Amino acid sequence: MDVINQQDAVPFTTVDGSTIRELLAHRNSGIRNQSLAEARLAVGQATTPHHHAVTEEIYYILSGVAAMTLGDETRSVGPGDAIAIPPGLRHTIRNTGAEELVFLCTCAPGYEHDDTFLDAAAD
Repeated sequence: MDVINQQDAVPFTTVDGSTIRELLAHRNSGIRNQSLAEARLAVGQATTPHHHAVTEEIYYILSGVAAMTLGDETRSVGPGDAIAIPPGLRHTIRNTGAEELVFLCTCAPGYEHDDTFLDAAAD
């Protein structure tokens, strides 16, 4: 049985600039086709606009508020919001609140640096 506590997961920085703790993935468990991570962004911080060629993602906001941009659409998101991110679609999330933004990120297939492609910011 694979049980990983958030406090035992070693944080690392992804290609897009967010700090994540990979909770379950092929690197630390029997999971092979997806991954689950906790991501954190400091006040005012944003991920670099990027897309994934193969991976689809779901962000689930635990605490804080943010502006989520997916393609050409930007929307305010907060606790309890789940955001679907299809493969190939440019996206970024910016912490717009007064506290750290904490969210879960699921990836299928599991997160890999080499499937993250940085994009130019939209005008």
